Amino acid sequence: MISLVQIEALAIRRGERLLFEHLDFTVAAGEAVALTGRNGAGKTSLLRAVAGLLRPAAGTVRFAGVEDADEARATGLHLIGHLDGLKGGRTAREELAFAARWTGADAAGLASAAETLELARLLDLEVRKLSAGQRRRVALARLVAAPRALWLLDEPLAPLDSVWRERIGGLMAAHLAGGGLMLAAVHDPLPIPARAVEIGA
Repeated sequence: MISLVQIEALAIRRGERLLFEHLDFTVAAGEAVALTGRNGAGKTSLLRAVAGLLRPAAGTVRFAGVEDADEARATGLHLIGHLDGLKGGRTAREELAFAARWTGADAAGLASAAETLELARLLDLEVRKLSAGQRRRVALARLVAAPRALWLLDEPLAPLDSVWRERIGGLMAAHLAGGGLMLAAVHDPLPIPARAVEIGA
């Protein structure tokens, strides 16, 4: 299980543009780090680099607790992007089942996720018929269905109402209390204590 993420001298470019360089920080077990900064500063790109979807221009991302970085990324983290990544023509049930297969969740995990995120009455609806907040709950369900140590979240609460922001905050707090780690790109404060790291300052 991932117990530490270490960012060392990281630099990221998009095309010819240098987003940031010389970035150093760690995320330890039980800790949440909030990535702040203006739009376009590189917060999303940093999350993608940690997930292995974007190659840094310089520097390294290291994981403690898992010997191989590829294994850590394949089995130890969830990335929930700013866009939900759901297909509008499929039902919420189909999307949740797909995420379960992809992340290795079992039937019990799916049932727990559906109950925790109150998805039962939404499962047979096409995703395009769901509100933005409901779609976000379907996307976040994989965090419960297939528990993994490291959560990489891009504006995770943006479409949620105040009730669901508080409830997702409870899920985040429980995840950290169990030794999980969280790295989140945000514009609004998280509903849990988090250390801020400004990108592109």
